[in-house]
Amino acid sequence: MMLRPAVCQILKNNESYYSLVIAVAKRAREITSDAFENKKVLDEKPVKTAVDELYNGEYKIIEDPSLRN
Repeated sequence: MMLRPAVCQILKNNESYYSLVIAVAKRAREITSDAFENKKVLDEKPVKTAVDELYNGEYKIIEDPSLRN
């Protein structure tokens, strides 16, 4: 299954794919944890929600420039 939007649509400031994966995983864990603590049932998968939030600019990927090659 492919997620939409495409990776190139999310990575607008030349961030790495690795940073995207880490950001999506961290945000998905936050979404899952919040739902569990508040006893909420999620309508869609946390990874899809995290990708959508990054795409819509609700969350941003911030890379440490010193980690770049």
